[in-house]
Amino acid sequence: MGNDPNEKISTNTADNRFGVHPDVLKLGLVSLLTDLSSEMIFSVFAIFFTTIAGASAALLGLVEGLADLSASLLNYLSGWLADRTGKRKVFALTGYGFSTLAKVILLISSSVIGLSAFRVIERLGKGFRGPPRDAWLSVVSDKANRGYSFGVHKALDKTGAIMGPLVAYGLLRWLGDGASTFRILFWCALAPALISILVLSRIKDQPGPQHLRENMLDTWKTMSPQFKRYLITASIFSLAYFSFGFLLLRAHNAGFVTRDIALLYALFNLSFVVAAPLVGKLGDRIGRSRIIMLGYLIYLLMSLGFAFATTQWEVIVLFVIYGLFYSIDEAQSKAFIADIELERRASAIGIYNFATGILYLPASMIAGGLWLLSPASAFVAAACLALAAIMAFMILRPDQHIDSIRNIQ
Repeated sequence: MGNDPNEKISTNTADNRFGVHPDVLKLGLVSLLTDLSSEMIFSVFAIFFTTIAGASAALLGLVEGLADLSASLLNYLSGWLADRTGKRKVFALTGYGFSTLAKVILLISSSVIGLSAFRVIERLGKGFRGPPRDAWLSVVSDKANRGYSFGVHKALDKTGAIMGPLVAYGLLRWLGDGASTFRILFWCALAPALISILVLSRIKDQPGPQHLRENMLDTWKTMSPQFKRYLITASIFSLAYFSFGFLLLRAHNAGFVTRDIALLYALFNLSFVVAAPLVGKLGDRIGRSRIIMLGYLIYLLMSLGFAFATTQWEVIVLFVIYGLFYSIDEAQSKAFIADIELERRASAIGIYNFATGILYLPASMIAGGLWLLSPASAFVAAACLALAAIMAFMILRPDQHIDSIRNIQ
């Protein structure tokens, strides 16, 4: 596969703090502020959408699936543009800015159509910023501590996701859970989003190699066989990965009131923050392929737990477990891609997000349909698909070269 063309950037550790490059911390601060803004809204969005706005659970599934699909539509494009031009900052800044502007919709309309439009448009910005930013992170981290660097970034990212639900909880507890409180919440959420744009604009870009003559099809053809095999495995797992909103509804069905659900969501994010750096360190030590399969296994067990949980304490434990899984899926999957695709990382991450995100739409729609029959059936189906993903990973072995697999066989 050749030498990493970005390694010369990441090996300069003289000014590193907390074991990572300073840009990891700066980009983490941007993500913290953005998540503080977004998660203030998302922690209560499913409840607001179904109770205040009057939408059904099936429509929630459709909207969440469309939101994930919209995030995926621009992933490959932004990743390809970043690799084609060698620039990361301009595309990351565009994505963050787009998500910030989308939040203005909530200040104009609280109808089902307005809420649906916000959810979809906000995710477009998230999809556009992800691949360039993650490629930026891979440039400023070497392979020896890449899992830890991604874990630290995601821990900062989810610190904002802890703060957001706590702010939402405080507002709901202080002002009640009426429609007017949600409007105040939406106004408060806009401020940190604007600050994140200012912080990002002051970070120096880390340009990568340019591939000016490549079109998107040419880029796909150059992807490594390991990455393409991993994409198959990840796509299977994506069918099990329905919207987090259904977990919040499951908590609501278990007796949690709206403000307590926001607190429960903060607990999930706290679990993520604690686990992400530790999981990253573990992946650097034992190999990220084992961490990926561990994540699939945890999701399988968690899904079965949600299917049969009957008490509030069981739901609390399951949200903590979900935080552990999410720390693997959000950070270590991108670090794994950076390991197996050295030259065109932004494109690879974009393709990964695009392919898996497209499958989130049918996954959420299937979950919404099964939910109407029985909430437990949606979680059992997810567990079965997670098992299929584990088997596919063990057969395809995306962490190994084709020649190595043939020698083993």
